[in-house]
Amino acid sequence: MGIYMVAPWNRKAKRWLEGRKGIFDTMRGELAADGDSPVIWMHCSSLGEFEQGRPVLERLRALYPGHRMIISFFSPSGYEARKDYGGADHVFYLPLDSRSNARQFIELLQPKLVLWVKYDYWYYYLLELKKRNIPTLLVSGVFRHDQPFFRWYGRLHRYMLECFTHLFVQTEESRKLLEQLGFPFNVTVSGDTRFDRVIEIAGNAEPLPPIADFCGDKAVVVAGSTWAEDEEELDHYANTHPEMRFIIAPHEPGEDRLREIEHLFRHPVRYSALLNGKSVPALKGKRAGWPDANVLIIDNIGLLSRLYRYATIAYVGGGFGDDGVHNVLEAAVYGKPVVFGPVIEKYIEAVELVDCGGGLVIDSALEAESVFNRLLGNVSEYREVCAASRDYVYAKQGATSLIVDHIQEKRLLTR
Repeated sequence: MGIYMVAPWNRKAKRWLEGRKGIFDTMRGELAADGDSPVIWMHCSSLGEFEQGRPVLERLRALYPGHRMIISFFSPSGYEARKDYGGADHVFYLPLDSRSNARQFIELLQPKLVLWVKYDYWYYYLLELKKRNIPTLLVSGVFRHDQPFFRWYGRLHRYMLECFTHLFVQTEESRKLLEQLGFPFNVTVSGDTRFDRVIEIAGNAEPLPPIADFCGDKAVVVAGSTWAEDEEELDHYANTHPEMRFIIAPHEPGEDRLREIEHLFRHPVRYSALLNGKSVPALKGKRAGWPDANVLIIDNIGLLSRLYRYATIAYVGGGFGDDGVHNVLEAAVYGKPVVFGPVIEKYIEAVELVDCGGGLVIDSALEAESVFNRLLGNVSEYREVCAASRDYVYAKQGATSLIVDHIQEKRLLTR
């Protein structure tokens, strides 16, 4: 009801509704030409969850080339970003959770195996999967004591967990919480599949010559997935350090946000302008001795995981907002010091990265300046932080293999 009410004014809500119009007719049309080859269905809330499930899906595709791979998304941001993903046979929106929708959707797909990534629990879908005795695995789940599952009013949520065949969780704490609910046998601490994914991305990342040219031999701060609160922690440092290079990749690179960033930093240039070979625009108030832009604003999507390799120091945004820090692993895999704001308690990988010495939390612009100066001025400490960051990521790989091994050992796709 809320989505319908705000759709006329909210572009994301409007896309959420429009993407689901005629969804079952769309599915029938697309699936009709497939034949009857078996289906593996992966559901993701949005893009981040897709990246978590992707290593498992791609491993299964290599092992079972005769199976169709179908992905569903709840969020428009995930669907729009991956609707043309070549590793899937079909990508659909998940219809609104209801008894009839769940029955129709699952009847059309007839999945042999379902991968449910991290969270986004929907009662009627999970109930229908259980009724049909379809193997359903939770991938990279994470649980906290403040969630409804562990509250007096959480019986419905607990019942949804009972619909899963097996729960693969990220942490031992999650396993213990589930054990308290009576899940001692079908829970495995697998770790987070995102570690496997970022290692794969880093290993296959192609260079970006325009970025390398911009950075030259300067010290570089790459700030990824930033919001206005993050940029306000960085602007003074960037504006007073012309000898350095700063790359800002905003979480949402819409035109209004890009203009905000351009006004915040004194000497910016957009990535699109750099690609087009344009000279740095004449900027109002440009000071003598600052012949070049020292802040590069990334005005497209899809580069971030490749940008961090050029960082001397990585900054990951989100840590000053209510939702918390974004993906710190994309930076840590390259063995970079990872700096972020204080809102990290829901993100175990950020907490662990701080604990091992590869991540550094800042509370203000002054603290950011202190941390940057310390890392850049102390070679020994810098190398220790870099090593801790990289070692943390590589020590956590292997979740994908554990999940796929379970699928094979239990013969979930050979029934």
